[in-house]
Amino acid sequence: MATKKVKKIKVTLVKSTIGAIPKHRATVEALGLHKLNQTVELPDNDAVKGMIQQVRHLVKVEEA
Repeated sequence: MATKKVKKIKVTLVKSTIGAIPKHRATVEALGLHKLNQTVELPDNDAVKGMIQQVRHLVKVEEA
């Protein structure tokens, strides 16, 4: 059987969460980002896209 390849996206934290509201801080943490300029690879699904949309002013997104 052929396996389906899952698309991935790279998310990088480019702005500090110090002045952000607590809900946005929690979203950044849930994405797996802890430090500035840290990059994580996440699956390209609706849940992750919604989280990124909420903190789009703090992160940079690229296709992996």
